[in-house]
Amino acid sequence: MFKPEVYQLRRKKLKKLMKKGICFFPGNDDSPMNYAANDYPFRQDSTFLYFFGLDSPGLAAVIDLDEGQEIIFGDDVTLEDIIWVGPQPPLKERAKASGLKLVKPSSSLNDYLKEAVRRGRQIHYLPPYRGETILKMSSCLKIAPDRVKAKASIELTKAVISLRSIKTREEVAEIEKALQVTKESYLTAIPEIRPGAREQEILALMELVIKANGLSFAFPPIITINGQIFHKTSYGDRLQKGRFLVMDTGSESKLHYACDITRSVPVGGRFNQRQKDIYAIVLKGQEEAIKSIAPGVMFKDIHIKAARVMAEGLKSLGLMRGDSDEAVNQGAHALFFPHGLGHMVGLDVHDMENLGEDHIGYDRKVSRSQQFGLNYLRMARALEPGHVMTVEPGLYFIPALYEQWKKERKFERFINYDRVAKFLDFGGIRIEDDVLVTANGHRVLGPRPGIPKKISDLESLF
Repeated sequence: MFKPEVYQLRRKKLKKLMKKGICFFPGNDDSPMNYAANDYPFRQDSTFLYFFGLDSPGLAAVIDLDEGQEIIFGDDVTLEDIIWVGPQPPLKERAKASGLKLVKPSSSLNDYLKEAVRRGRQIHYLPPYRGETILKMSSCLKIAPDRVKAKASIELTKAVISLRSIKTREEVAEIEKALQVTKESYLTAIPEIRPGAREQEILALMELVIKANGLSFAFPPIITINGQIFHKTSYGDRLQKGRFLVMDTGSESKLHYACDITRSVPVGGRFNQRQKDIYAIVLKGQEEAIKSIAPGVMFKDIHIKAARVMAEGLKSLGLMRGDSDEAVNQGAHALFFPHGLGHMVGLDVHDMENLGEDHIGYDRKVSRSQQFGLNYLRMARALEPGHVMTVEPGLYFIPALYEQWKKERKFERFINYDRVAKFLDFGGIRIEDDVLVTANGHRVLGPRPGIPKKISDLESLF
């Protein structure tokens, strides 16, 4: 945990943003995989971690804005718990690490909330994302389960987003701890990307490094020679010469701050000419996007800039044609780049996505586009110092999308379908780094030197 003062300050800032009522924060519980005693690995709710830092199941907390109380609800371990999982300090002792003094048993939470409901007090809570949490909240707040999400507090949601969006020095340090281990996992695995190996063997090497450092993956890793499938999480394919292995992974620190890195590596460690051509376009798109990051700049504009750079590159290869600016404005580039440039990173790899992308990445100045590809952009609004963003352009050759667009004769002015057909066996590539917005510009996070991404640097690892 951070020092108690960190959590106290966060709660103090929240209380300044909220007007009245009770802010209710249910922590996560253990969740069984297939029977009660066989749980998924426990992961505490990220907002609960942000304000209270206590990383164990069976807890809840309230901040009573009217009476000035901060309460943790939970129980000490029983003798049976000690036998199976070992002893723990009393909850009162653990609560001190969060700067909290008032601890009450779990059994009193329902009565506390029911009394608040009876008195007509306003209870603020964030939209829940787990079924068991919804059922608990339904019971204690007397709300039908299918109405619990709808009644979540917009006021609290926006207040939490405003606080969690701006990363402090301590938080950035945690992200960089995760990046240090993630770099080690990449350097261990990349030299083994050889024809005949299986994706799962590369994954195992990365996981060995991450687990040996006492960490875990921040999200299900993407390790695939089918880079045109963005979130492929099966790992049985054999590596083939002439293909890229897309490695989209990241660990989370011991305090659960995530990182998110993608590297695309040619199987066997040597780029053929076609691979060099496409890779160089993506790398230039990423580098130009990173250069543009600064306070006040709309992230949507950076996304569009990266798309234009890559459209120009595709035009030089004969895959696109016509005016690149017009092609991007109309969305023709989305045949090759049909996702957003990036997202916030923090206690969640897609930070605060459970609170609603439109609340996080959009505001009164910029609304979500309806254009294919651009509508997947998770973050569009102006950047602020303290934002941590992924920058992850990519180029992909997706046969099903190609066939549909060609059949519809879509954007024929801008797309050379005959030329594109020769690349349908290519797959796809993506390059991704995590970037901090600073007071005067930006800083690419992670150790120096960074995880290799230049063609010569990648080839030198083999």
